[in-house]
Amino acid sequence: MDMKSMVDKLFAEGKKHGMEEMEVYYGGGNSLTLKVFEKELDGYSLSEVEGLSFRGIYNGKMGYSYTEKVDETSIELLVKGAIENAKVIDSDDEELIYEGSKEYNEVNNFNEALKDVKEEDKIKFVKELESECLKIDKRIVSVETCVYGDGYGETVMSNTKGLYLQEKSNIAYTYVVVIAKESEHIKTGFSYRTGNDFSKFNAKEIAEEAVKEALSHLGASSIKSGDYSIVLRNNASADMLESFAGIFSAENVQKDLSLLKGKLNEKIGSDKFTLIDDPFMEGGLSSKSFDGEGVACKFKKVIDKGTLKTYLHNLKTAKKDGVETTGNASKSSYKSPIDISPTNFYIDKGNKSFDEIISSIDRGILITELQGLHSGLNTISGDFSLAALGFEIENGKIKRPVEQITVAGNYFDMIKDIEEVGTDLKFGLPGDAYIGSPSLKIKKLSISGE
Repeated sequence: MDMKSMVDKLFAEGKKHGMEEMEVYYGGGNSLTLKVFEKELDGYSLSEVEGLSFRGIYNGKMGYSYTEKVDETSIELLVKGAIENAKVIDSDDEELIYEGSKEYNEVNNFNEALKDVKEEDKIKFVKELESECLKIDKRIVSVETCVYGDGYGETVMSNTKGLYLQEKSNIAYTYVVVIAKESEHIKTGFSYRTGNDFSKFNAKEIAEEAVKEALSHLGASSIKSGDYSIVLRNNASADMLESFAGIFSAENVQKDLSLLKGKLNEKIGSDKFTLIDDPFMEGGLSSKSFDGEGVACKFKKVIDKGTLKTYLHNLKTAKKDGVETTGNASKSSYKSPIDISPTNFYIDKGNKSFDEIISSIDRGILITELQGLHSGLNTISGDFSLAALGFEIENGKIKRPVEQITVAGNYFDMIKDIEEVGTDLKFGLPGDAYIGSPSLKIKKLSISGE
C-alpha cells in the first residue's frame, strides 16, 4: 500500500474518533550478518523489519499504538489502541506534535553502491579476513570471531500539521577477534571497520591491526599500585564517553540524574576539551536531517573549550526549560517512545599526535582497553573503577604491556584534568549514536595493581 495513502486514511479514522493532532512514524529496513569460522560460513542471518507507530492527542492526553502489519487492515486497531492508551495516561507532562522546521539540511547517508554489492563478494571478504589473520604470524592460533554485516533503514514521518519527511541510510561493518599464544601467555586482539563504502574494507589491513594488538600484549604483567599519568587511547576514551553520554540529556538533568544540573555556561572541563554533536558529519553513521519528532537537527558544541554550552533536548524538555529543542529526540525503533540521544558525538581533535603525547610522559600508563563499563561506573556520581589493559610508559617510550590492573577516578574530575588531546580521532561501532574520541592525556588517575 502507498505510504501517503495509508497515512491519510489513518488520520481520517483518528479524526472520526475524536482525536485532535496525530502523527505517524514509519521505520523499515533489513540487515545481513555473516560469520566465518575455520574457512566455513558458520552463521548467516538475513532479517527484514518494518512497522508503524501512531500517536495522537485524545482528551488532552497523548496516546500511543504501533503495528508490524503496515497495511489498511491495521488502521482501526491503531486508532483504538492509541485512544485506550491515552485514557490510562496519568502523566502531567505535555507532549507535543511538531509542525515542522523552516529549513532542513540535506543529508545523504545512503550509498547506492553498497546496495549493489553481491552476497558472494561479502562472503569472500569475510573468509579472506579470517585467512589473513592466520597467515600473518604463527603465534595467532585461532580466529575467535570474524563477522561482516550491513543494513538498510528508512524512516517516514508525517503529522496532521502538514509535516511529511522521509530519509534512508545504509551501513556496513566488520570486526575480527584473534587469539595469540606464546608459551603460557594467551591474548586477544580486536579490530573493526565501519562505513557504507564496501570498497574501503581492506581485509589485510584490518587483520594486521588485530594481530598487532594481540601480539603486543603477550607477556603482560601487573604494575605497582599508585597514581599515574594516563594516556587514554582513542578507542578507550570513546567507550568511556559512550558510557557517560546520558549525563548530557536534558531529561536526566531535569530528573536530577546528572551532576551537570545548573552548570550551563560554567567551566566543567579542561580548555583542551570540546565535545561536539554533529548530525551532518560526512561519513557519520548517525548523520540525519531530522530527529525523532521531525525537528531539524543542528550542529552544536555541547562543551566548548571546557565550558558547558547546552544540554541535549527534545521538544518536551526544551519547553520545560524554556529553550529551543536541540533536535536530539530519538526513537530507537518505530515502537519506542521518544527519548534523547546524540547523533555523531565526539571529542574534537587536538593538535598533538599520539607519539607526541606518549613522548611527553616520564612515567605513566597507556590504557588501551577498559572492561566492565556496564557495572564499574556510576553515571550520576561520575565515579568509575574499571579493569584495564595497556602499556607502561617510561621516559617517553612504551616499555612493556600491563594487565591485571584497575583504573579508578571520577569522570567529572577527569575531564578537568585533560592536559592534551590527540589528532587520532576514532569512532566506535555504531549503536544508538556514533561516538568517537582522540587519545587523551590525563594528569593522573589511580591504578590498582600488585
